Amino acid sequence: MPLTEPYDDHLPQEDTVALDGALGNPDDNVVNDTLGASDPTTTGDDPGAEPAPTLPELEPTLPEPVRQRIVTLTAAVLPTLPPDEVPVPLRRVAKFAPNRRARLGAPVIAAQLTADPLFRQRVTARVLTDAGDLGAAVVEGTAPAAADPVEVAALAYLARPRGWRELIDASGAAVRAEADSAVVAELVREAEQRATRAEHDRAVARVEAEKLRDELARVREELGQLREESRQTARTLRETQARERKATELLATERGRAARASADVDAELRRARARLAEAEASAGVARASAKEARSVDDARLWLLLETIGQAAVGLRRELALDPVDKLPADFVADAFAEQPGTAPAGPAARARDTDDPARLDQLLALPRAHLVVDGYNVTKRGFGEMSLEQQRKRLITGLGGIAAQTGDEVTVVFDGAERMHGLPPAPRGVRVLFSRKGETADELIRRLVRAEPAGRPVVVVSSDREVADGVRRHGAYPLGADSLLRRLARS
Repeated sequence: MPLTEPYDDHLPQEDTVALDGALGNPDDNVVNDTLGASDPTTTGDDPGAEPAPTLPELEPTLPEPVRQRIVTLTAAVLPTLPPDEVPVPLRRVAKFAPNRRARLGAPVIAAQLTADPLFRQRVTARVLTDAGDLGAAVVEGTAPAAADPVEVAALAYLARPRGWRELIDASGAAVRAEADSAVVAELVREAEQRATRAEHDRAVARVEAEKLRDELARVREELGQLREESRQTARTLRETQARERKATELLATERGRAARASADVDAELRRARARLAEAEASAGVARASAKEARSVDDARLWLLLETIGQAAVGLRRELALDPVDKLPADFVADAFAEQPGTAPAGPAARARDTDDPARLDQLLALPRAHLVVDGYNVTKRGFGEMSLEQQRKRLITGLGGIAAQTGDEVTVVFDGAERMHGLPPAPRGVRVLFSRKGETADELIRRLVRAEPAGRPVVVVSSDREVADGVRRHGAYPLGADSLLRRLARS
């Protein structure tokens, strides 16, 4: 496997410096270095005589394709030569990868082929062997008509048979002819492209001309329309100016009428103000009389209430009623497990068939009102997305605010087999009850309503129709859950 050693910038100078004119580089047109004679000839018949000096043979100027082909053939056979047959400057080049050997080692290879005939002969032997019949024909000094002239010239340069310069010259002529043909073909192709573009431009110009003619016709038509519109606009302007003059005259007339009407209105306003002053004076006298009459009524009402209060105190003293520490709902909470009785007290006296949210404030304003709330019925309707614990906490906190504002008794009832643990302390004035096992919150609410005395206002908040119907039979005021939720939102 060939080595792929990267190109070394520190190669010896003889390995990296390209010789000017090596293998007839056409760019510099410098004559190549001369080759030493491989077979020195002698002059004269005397075998002991010194050989006559021979003139160095000038290298021919090679076409660039021929020079590149010679370097490529030499680079291909370098690894096949024994190491001792490879010149020292080319030993590092022989280790390069195949794709880098001809590209990086071209200057050194060209210099060695020119300066070292023995190395050229060794390379030629390998190259002719690989060339086969074409190599044999070139050695004989002939070139097949179908052969590549560049390949023939490269083999002729390496083998150097009789007439090899003519073969190289013929190859150069063929390469130049191909280049001239390529140039002519390129010129013809460019001319055809220019002709095609000119034809395309001509067609585009014709289309653009048609478009411009159509545009010109359209512009002329629009110009005619604009002229007609201009005449109509001028005529309309004249009519408008005439109407404006008439409107100005009418405006002056109406302004005179308005001035006269304004004077009449001012006079009427002054008369109305005089009548208003007289009415205000009469109203002041009436207010003074009404205030004196209201003072007499207030004195009578105060005397009546004082009489009722004294009568209530005397009745409480007569009946020996002491102040109580518990309310009826507290007795129901203490007797949780007792079965409810069946003693309805005057249902028709207190029942109301209404679910108006505005009624809640009116009912809570009654003296000693008792508010009973169906807990989960309200919380699941108002904020059911929360957990049960958060629902209970939010409702109890809101009811504490209502109890503080109204001073009424508030009881909230939740379903539960047993009392929940970890509840926060209930606010002042709020009683929190849980139904026991085997009993629902609806039954507990009805028991609380039945425990209240006849005549006390009891308000039950629940959207359950069965609960509403049950408490209504016992004289309570049933209201929907929305009324309480709106009351809490307002707070």
